[in-house]
Amino acid sequence: MDINQRLYELRKIINYHNEKYYDLYNPEISDHEYDLLMQELKQIEKEYPELITFDSPTQRVGGSAKREGGVKVQHKIPMLSLQNVFEKEDIYQFVNEMQAQFENPEFVVEQKIDGLSIAIRYENGALRVAMTRGDGIIEGDDVTENVKVIKDVKSKLKEKVHYLEVRGEVYMTNRAFEAVNEQQELLGKPLFANARNCAAGTINQLDPNITRERNLSLFIFNIQDVKGMIFETHTQGYDFLKRQGLKVIENYMLCKTADEVWDAIIKIGEKRGALDYGIDGVVVKLNNLGYREIIGSTSKVPKWAVAYKYPPEEKETILLDIETSVGRTGRLTPTALFKKISLCGTSVTRATLHNQDNIDNLDIRIGDTIVVFKSGEVIPKVKHVVIDKRTIESLNNTPYKLPGACPVCGKKTVREIDTADLKCINPNCPAQLEKLIINFVGRQAMDIKGFGESYVVELIRQQYIKNIADIYTLYTYRNELVERSILGKEKNTDKLLENIERSKENEAYKLLTGFGIPNIGKASAKEILKHFHSIIDLQDATIDALKQVSDIGDASAASIRGFFDDNNNREIIRKLNEYGVNMNSSLYNNADNRFSGKVFVITGTLPAMDRNEATKRIESFGGKVTNSVSKNTDYVVAGENAGSKLADAQALNKEILSEKELLDLLS
Repeated sequence: MDINQRLYELRKIINYHNEKYYDLYNPEISDHEYDLLMQELKQIEKEYPELITFDSPTQRVGGSAKREGGVKVQHKIPMLSLQNVFEKEDIYQFVNEMQAQFENPEFVVEQKIDGLSIAIRYENGALRVAMTRGDGIIEGDDVTENVKVIKDVKSKLKEKVHYLEVRGEVYMTNRAFEAVNEQQELLGKPLFANARNCAAGTINQLDPNITRERNLSLFIFNIQDVKGMIFETHTQGYDFLKRQGLKVIENYMLCKTADEVWDAIIKIGEKRGALDYGIDGVVVKLNNLGYREIIGSTSKVPKWAVAYKYPPEEKETILLDIETSVGRTGRLTPTALFKKISLCGTSVTRATLHNQDNIDNLDIRIGDTIVVFKSGEVIPKVKHVVIDKRTIESLNNTPYKLPGACPVCGKKTVREIDTADLKCINPNCPAQLEKLIINFVGRQAMDIKGFGESYVVELIRQQYIKNIADIYTLYTYRNELVERSILGKEKNTDKLLENIERSKENEAYKLLTGFGIPNIGKASAKEILKHFHSIIDLQDATIDALKQVSDIGDASAASIRGFFDDNNNREIIRKLNEYGVNMNSSLYNNADNRFSGKVFVITGTLPAMDRNEATKRIESFGGKVTNSVSKNTDYVVAGENAGSKLADAQALNKEILSEKELLDLLS
């Protein structure tokens, strides 16, 4: 093939995947496959330097720095990427080159977290702005409000440092990632492919509440700039950051020779499977900051560091069985059970098979030899069947089919139209009930304080709860619950029963959210109950009437209609109404919809009314209140001590209202 043609194809392919990875947070190929493409491009450009162009992917740092509705921040210090290496020889070459240039250099070896890079600036010890990498050179996105809600981020340092800019990696723990995908499944939304995609998409949300709910984490891995103090080494900087309460990369190692560096890489690799977060390699960097200044950087990468990427680990094993579990929405998930193997330092005996289509594509049968790998170093998956090793026994086994009856309740399973999902359609299936109740009592729905998951599990196991409505009959078993300590001692039991009673007064949209109807979350429930007087009215709404609601399309309308057409659900609603649970919407206002289509943001303290009251009053006239200023914002209500949102509003030339002006509009 002509070299120019191959260069054109490689650049086009890599640019496409750069956009999918950096801007859309939805990569289509693995890191390893991407690295192979980039290696080929670099090799050709090395052999034909006259063919290098300024817009080649090898000459740029990251994505396009776009974030719909966001505010840009100029980089003071470039957020460069790292040079990737893949062989032991590459590590030794890097160490030897540093030793040839500097006297007795030390190397810091640390985990390379698989997340999203951000920079945070502190002025006089207070967090002022946080930004994404963006294009890495000129600008990134302002994600200050989202970063502030991450538990590992400190709004104030312990010392009033004049100026400090640090760089870190936002990531998700495995547990947090699983919780988000459970919620996605409940709402009938697509699942995130991996924790990195989820973290990247979350930090770029325009609503910080979504970021808070998804429970992101952060490690700091570099001091970009500091005023008023001097550090000689990278590890001195880490010690200072830890004294300020900032969370730095864990378990880093200090090495002096190439052998020590390689041993550290091996040790980290052996333990990566036991971590509660994903790493995609190891970073080796010079410890001496003065040496870093001398050696400098290219336009794309620092010369004083490299990133070693572990090869994808995969192993053969024997498929022993396939088991099927039932999720919160009734979706059946097949799981492969196989002979124990070790991947990324951990023992693995199970891997998801996703759905029947995937099973059919694999042509997988009990007794087959299969190849298993870890996706994103975290989730085990079956790559393929080794057909050449198929035995007579496995040949005699028929290809696996998911059951036509639910393995938990025995009711019929059906395949949803236009999906690969097989579902149990019994709304009272015990497998679904546990997760449904957890969702119902949770913060996004009825928000019954103190009603933890362990209580839900035990109450269902002991037959006190068989459906949602049974929650409101628990008070009749009060003495029995205390005697058996199912909800704790007397004081704790009474407190929870009191919170259950108080939840009867919740807004009706919280009840609707708690039903767990596919595609209907909190925001959708609010919009729906602006259009209908009550849950009772909503029960009989036609598909066409439902589609008149903002953001409710064919799929959502069908989900709502399907829920209310079920006689069991209607009986539960009848009981809830009988028990005194509020069914009526205070958001409904058919007479005056003056704020219809208008988006408000409230910032600062409102002296005459709190934010919740202001939000309710705006919504009662058809308006919408969000947490971040964007191009879609119509009004920003600025109270006392208004923060960065006011500056964002001024930058975007949005109309700013005082509390008095808002009251005038509401009157």
